[in-house]
Amino acid sequence: MKKISIFNLIDIHIYRGEKTNKNYKNYLKEYASFKSNLSEDFEISNNYPCLLDKYDNAGVASGQYFIQDLYVAQQIYKNNPTRHVDIGSRIDGFVAHVACYREIEVFDIRPLNSTVTNIIFRQLDITKEPTQYYNYCDSISCLHALEHFGLGRYGDSIDVDGHKKGFLNISKILKPGGLLYLSVPISEKQRIEFNAHRIFCIPYILEMCKDTFITQSISYIDDSGFFNQNVDLNDSRINNSFNCIHGCAIFVLKKRV
Repeated sequence: MKKISIFNLIDIHIYRGEKTNKNYKNYLKEYASFKSNLSEDFEISNNYPCLLDKYDNAGVASGQYFIQDLYVAQQIYKNNPTRHVDIGSRIDGFVAHVACYREIEVFDIRPLNSTVTNIIFRQLDITKEPTQYYNYCDSISCLHALEHFGLGRYGDSIDVDGHKKGFLNISKILKPGGLLYLSVPISEKQRIEFNAHRIFCIPYILEMCKDTFITQSISYIDDSGFFNQNVDLNDSRINNSFNCIHGCAIFVLKKRV
């Protein structure tokens, strides 16, 4: 039998204990059975014991990023804008979803070292005035990104008002009547966890955008991971951000004409 990485085994044994030891014994039996029937087409090279995957679920269909990425991608598909721009959302999540069915332009402060069909990338600091892109598009997404602006985490300049400047510039890029899909972490107690992110109160976001945008809908993911879609905009719980400690709110905002 070929050598098995001791570091691999030490790591998983410490983490999972007796259950892993039992699974490893089963692994050895399956290895011997497989090897005894192996043809000359393949040989076993380095062993890589995966002892717990058979007990996991088929995948993860939960979590703030999974829910928001899928939900907003579906909204853009339904609304079919002429030009959609994304500001700082996940390339391997939301942007990839949208690129499956349409072209999407991505603005991000960091470089993107790949060329992918349907993704047009522009390196841009949204906290600086991008005058060349004013009134540029009729649809924008900014998912779990606004909370980072000005904290320096992604190479941006330290700026206590970075989120305000970024939001203002996003509104200028969007044409009147266009839609902004915005998601941010929420809590009933607004705070900064430096330099990771800001945590917003929903009333703060609504106040920040009220002069430029009409709120069309609010959805949120609560602390337990449950997705509450299109809540009543008159729901009094909005005032305390639905008692979340670290939830996520998704706003659909229409720019005033």
